[in-house]
Amino acid sequence: MTRLNLILFFVLIATALGSITAQHKSRKLYFELQQQQDTARQSDIEWGQLQLEQSTWAMHARIEQIASQRLQMQVPDAKRIQVVVPHAAIHQGVKSSP
Repeated sequence: MTRLNLILFFVLIATALGSITAQHKSRKLYFELQQQQDTARQSDIEWGQLQLEQSTWAMHARIEQIASQRLQMQVPDAKRIQVVVPHAAIHQGVKSSP
């Protein structure tokens, strides 16, 4: 009987240690998951901010302002604008308006 009790005692200890180890690993992995989710949220926020910044930098009015102020570029007169129609568009019957 004592032999059976010793075996059951060691099985109980091994099971308890296995349970504690599994719970520790579970908590550790959950903590890592939370950190990765926080990193993903931060990356999403930064991505949104970068998209907003990119759209601001690429605004037509801003480009026009830089072209006129820094590069001294001007919009040509309507008489000097010439529309070039691709060769394929001419054969398809597409007409351009000058």
